[in-house]
Amino acid sequence: MLLWITILFILIGFCVLISMKKPMENKLAFIKSNTEDPNVTKDTYSIVWWVVGATSWGIVSIILITLTFQEFFG
Repeated sequence: MLLWITILFILIGFCVLISMKKPMENKLAFIKSNTEDPNVTKDTYSIVWWVVGATSWGIVSIILITLTFQEFFG
């Protein structure tokens, strides 16, 4: 069961990250070109939270992979 949870978590996470990559690139380009615009702060926060979420997803994925290997080989 842990193996399937790990595989699904990683696959769904990859799909979400890939689907959100282009909008985040567009927001970053907007921020770089319009530093005086008041909407820049909102876009900056969304990019920061996207990075925090991607990092969290990566850490949880590593933990799940480690637990899966411990279950099968430990």
